[in-house]
Amino acid sequence: MSKMRIISVQLPQGLINAMDQLVKKGVYPSRSEIIREAIRELLKKELYQLETEERSTPDYILK
Repeated sequence: MSKMRIISVQLPQGLINAMDQLVKKGVYPSRSEIIREAIRELLKKELYQLETEERSTPDYILK
């Protein structure tokens, strides 16, 4: 695994409480892992969408 870097984010208390529940129930080992997983999923979704749009048929070609 590559070296981890620390970043600072501000989150609403409700999200923090929800993350703490997942950690407490053993679903995730830490808040950090929840955030990493959420970011990975978001990036996969967004990058897939961008790739799909780039492969779409250009507007000048009639469908």
